[in-house]
Amino acid sequence: MQQEKEQQLLEDRRDLNKFGYAQELLRDMGGFSNFAISFSIISILTGAVSLYGHGLLYGGSGMMGFGWTLVALFVILIAASMSELASAIPTAGALYHWAAILGSKRWGWYTAWINLIGQIGIVAGIDYSFSLFADPLLASAFGYTSTETTTLILFGITLLLHGTFNHIGIRLVARLNDFSAWYHIGVVVILVGSLVFFSRNDLQPLDYLFQVGQTFSDKPYAIAFLIGLLQAQWTFTGYDASAHTIEETINPRVRAAWGIYTSVAFSFIFGFIMLAFVTLSIKNAAAASEAENAFIYVISEALGGTFGSVVLWLVTFAMWFCGLASITSFSRMLYAFSRDKGMPWSHQWAEISTKYRTPAKAIWLVIILSFALALFDYIVKSINPNTSYTTLAFLTAVSVVGLYVAYGIPLYLKLRAESRGLFQRKHYGPWHLGNWSKPINVLSLIWIVFISIMMVIPPNQTAGYALIAMFLVLLIMDLAYYRKHFRGPQAALGNSEEDIKRQEAKFRDS
Repeated sequence: MQQEKEQQLLEDRRDLNKFGYAQELLRDMGGFSNFAISFSIISILTGAVSLYGHGLLYGGSGMMGFGWTLVALFVILIAASMSELASAIPTAGALYHWAAILGSKRWGWYTAWINLIGQIGIVAGIDYSFSLFADPLLASAFGYTSTETTTLILFGITLLLHGTFNHIGIRLVARLNDFSAWYHIGVVVILVGSLVFFSRNDLQPLDYLFQVGQTFSDKPYAIAFLIGLLQAQWTFTGYDASAHTIEETINPRVRAAWGIYTSVAFSFIFGFIMLAFVTLSIKNAAAASEAENAFIYVISEALGGTFGSVVLWLVTFAMWFCGLASITSFSRMLYAFSRDKGMPWSHQWAEISTKYRTPAKAIWLVIILSFALALFDYIVKSINPNTSYTTLAFLTAVSVVGLYVAYGIPLYLKLRAESRGLFQRKHYGPWHLGNWSKPINVLSLIWIVFISIMMVIPPNQTAGYALIAMFLVLLIMDLAYYRKHFRGPQAALGNSEEDIKRQEAKFRDS
């Protein structure tokens, strides 16, 4: 068994060398660990729960039945398309490398930066979600008043803890991610079982889950329903983590591809079951939609005080694990991009800790950028306290648009390369869609364009303004410097075999 593993590791290293990169990161993740990191970042106990009030406010109970399923079916298509590319081009740069190889170095550069914007939003959104749930629970236990300021402080502390764990090493984080996957499933079982046991005589009829036409917002239902899709769409983000950790995964052409796809599929199934029973437990939808935290309100009403608090704490800890995994993914993407000198001071962020074999400086840059985004929103709301959007809606909208645009670019470039005969069947990896590849890619792109527009219409226009400002900064950076000086990942293909061996020897000897 050990001999087979060593043989596979040798093959994986040679495969990576063909793309011009040395095996610097520790390759120790199995198939379940690769799946677990994406499953943990998707985290139905984070996205679906933290934005439960958003979905209920705009789409009513039908958002949990129709909205969740509609988004999930399209995301499964996108995940399949991305799995195909991960199998064909197994490097930690993932989206960025796919775009650069299928298009050009400038396509790759923009893809990386747009993905980076989305990653900042998703890390900030996840850890802020944790703080939104944990701060009121802690305030109740310790007798202080939960405010936006105390939530921001807890958010900062959470980021520091996640940074420390990720700095220590991939083995620890991988084990925690494995535990997180089972923990998520276990908490869903406990939550659903509790609701069935305590509320079985008070559950709404099943058709309540698919009831459309009810909104508690001031918008027409059709528009309100589309705005409410942010709940499900943000939940189904971050599954590119399986690709970003591809250089740490054994047999990645198969395992990372399945990690992407199955993380979405299982999240859809378990998420639907959870949302169904939580929604059927609602006693007063109007009161729940007006509550400061709709999910906490529904669970407290259904399960009572003490036991309800225990269940809420279990859900909140799931969010903590989700944030831990998201920083792992983001830091690997940042490391891979910096390795190709696509960032200011790239040599710093591409540096690998010789003790822990992790991109330590990239990890702490992730922490700083994520806190800065939430701090920016905090300052804006302090200046203009009458804003109608929530901090979480702002962070999640930024992450959805940034990530899905980055997902869509390599899919578009793959279709273009195929039409020109530059990407052929021989370039596919062992995981591919065959004759279904093109229609699935096209449907994926249509949904990405549609949902990116829907995520920045009022009341989320502030997220749109922030994204436009970020894109303008990217354009200035590109024209001022990177257009002439960024060589792209193809430059790494010029590394000699001796260069690659020298890089790998540095880590073996340290």
